[in-house]
Amino acid sequence: MSENKYQRLRQLDQAAPIATQIPHQETHHSRTLDDPYHWLKDQNYPMVDDKKIIGYLEEENAYYQSFLKPNKSLVETIFQEFKGRTDEQETSVPYVSNGYEYQWYFRAGEEYRTRTRKNLVTGEEAIFLDETALAKDHDYFVIGDWDISPDNRYLAYTFDTDGDERYQLRIKDLETDEYLDDVLNDVQGELEFNTDGTKLMYALLEQGRWLSKNINVHTIGEQQKDDISVYTEEDDGFYIGFDKTSSEEFMVIVSSQGEVEESHVLSADFSGELVTLVDRSEGFTQSVDHAHGEFYILANDTHSNFRLATVSDKNPVKENWKTIIDGSDASYLLGLQTFKDFFVLKTRDLGLEKIHVLPYVSPDVSPDVTSNTSSKNIEAHIIEFPEPLFTAGLGVNPEFDQSFIRLSYESMITPHTVFDYDLTKRELSTRKVQKIPSGYDKSQYETKRIMAPARDGVMVPVSLVYKKGFKQDGSHPMWLYGYGAYAATIEPSFSSGLLSALDRGFVYAIAHVRGGSMMSYQWYLDGKLKKRTNTFNDFVDVARHLVDEKYVSAGNISISGRSAGGELMGAAVIQAPELWRSVNLGVPFVDVLNTMLDASLPLTPPEWKEWGNPIESPEDYDLIASYSPYDNIEKREYPPMFVSGGINDPRVTYWEPAKWTAKMRELKTDENLLVMRINMGAGHFSNSGRYGRLKDYAEEYAFMFLAHGIEE
Repeated sequence: MSENKYQRLRQLDQAAPIATQIPHQETHHSRTLDDPYHWLKDQNYPMVDDKKIIGYLEEENAYYQSFLKPNKSLVETIFQEFKGRTDEQETSVPYVSNGYEYQWYFRAGEEYRTRTRKNLVTGEEAIFLDETALAKDHDYFVIGDWDISPDNRYLAYTFDTDGDERYQLRIKDLETDEYLDDVLNDVQGELEFNTDGTKLMYALLEQGRWLSKNINVHTIGEQQKDDISVYTEEDDGFYIGFDKTSSEEFMVIVSSQGEVEESHVLSADFSGELVTLVDRSEGFTQSVDHAHGEFYILANDTHSNFRLATVSDKNPVKENWKTIIDGSDASYLLGLQTFKDFFVLKTRDLGLEKIHVLPYVSPDVSPDVTSNTSSKNIEAHIIEFPEPLFTAGLGVNPEFDQSFIRLSYESMITPHTVFDYDLTKRELSTRKVQKIPSGYDKSQYETKRIMAPARDGVMVPVSLVYKKGFKQDGSHPMWLYGYGAYAATIEPSFSSGLLSALDRGFVYAIAHVRGGSMMSYQWYLDGKLKKRTNTFNDFVDVARHLVDEKYVSAGNISISGRSAGGELMGAAVIQAPELWRSVNLGVPFVDVLNTMLDASLPLTPPEWKEWGNPIESPEDYDLIASYSPYDNIEKREYPPMFVSGGINDPRVTYWEPAKWTAKMRELKTDENLLVMRINMGAGHFSNSGRYGRLKDYAEEYAFMFLAHGIEE
């Protein structure tokens, strides 16, 4: 590393906190695991009240503030750029549901949405959910879900004021504007009314644990202790959830663990028998919707990229399934939604997205099903979009019977756009384009996709965006982003904040590494369990290819990722520290081995199918130990690092970033800046308000810019 390379991100005049080391050893499979920072996990967790731990976190936050203080001007400049691109009074496109037109908007200067609805018969319009008013007494506030009863009388919503994703549910009578006495605590987040609006379905979190074992039904007016469980999950290794079908005739209750899902269906009036559609013993993943007496099922039982099958809702045993679309290597079936006269299927074909409109062809569909767009008049076709590289999906389509499809659309250079697609004319009409009040000229930016060879010969897609005038001579700074887990794909979408980097000469790149599912579901399988290191190798190999092709020079790449992407950042900085100019580890899952060894953590058993079980398997232990970022920090030089976490985070616990920071301070031999920002009142998603979130981003951008010598 050159002497002046990190001159703006050297150690501060104030001494960095040094965490105490307390010997701690565990033995597994005759292997000894030393962890002198084990004490940073509060043994009363999820309560965090150990004064020594709190004291250390506060020291780190004070040190972080000493970094911010001399750089306040840069942070404020970036924040004002972000704010200038924010539509202060943004308004959603209205949609119609059950006789009302719904819309949300921001008031100027406010952090949260105001939601309204208008009676389509009387024209009367009213606010039904004022998030700003609800949030006023809280530093953190998030709405988890909301629903309005089918008779349009009751509003039910869940909210979280700590960031621990443990929600409370309240019910409001929209006729009297009064709250009911019903208060449900320890709710997972989602909720649904039954067909007559007298009952609510929710998942109940276990006391002291971020894990639901029961799907409960609450009768309005009764006490929570009298709620009835309609489904109980006995295995701690499975997550549970539910959703209503597009036909609004059934609830689908899902229990999942990695690649294995089990689906049950229940009448939407919450009565009758719970029917098992797919048993977990089948060992595959599925998603379910319903229309005209049939369930429509995307399942990867016969091909990893999923097939589409249907089955009668009268006898939905697997032996009766009929395949409509076979699985194939070329087309990855991602999702579907049923409507009265057609259904919509989203695919990704060799990494490129497509939205298909398809007619019903089942003989079980009644021939008298008619509307303005009768199914017999709809031919199978693919919706045409204006760019070759884009991200598109179904927008808000709450009505089963509608003659258009609302779509969301964007690309790396096209702001988020809402289209309505006319099925008769096969035309897109623009309903909304994200406003950039301070100005945005799309023609000044370019985007492209390239393929980079990984060390095993696999070609990894990379999405790039940069400002026109970019010279492919290695002179520009680069920001490289990655995630790579849970089959989640980081899509090439638009970010108004990113313009602050592009306008300062950065190239922004997304490495679509294995562990995500950009190329196929197999792309995901090839980045998990015994193949987990493919994710890390792909990311490093993408960077080296970008250097070879002169998109950037080695040592001039800043990298970032969050959560499992933070694990990727940790692994990348361990494997190739010389490549990076700065590293942003957001709520990073870096203490993988210790976490997977701790079965008392509610999120550990379900995660064994993603990472392996080092308690039971010595092979899994050795593999995780070989790449777990925290366990592989060694004495050497590392680039500047920005680490963040939330003390109430139930997904990546606060001690993971804290232990990483403590051990990195102990072992790194350089003077490059390492700072940690722990939000003492939030969780996995940090600040909840839109401006609070922008301030967090401005601080992170400032750190990256300073690493590249950019001070304004």
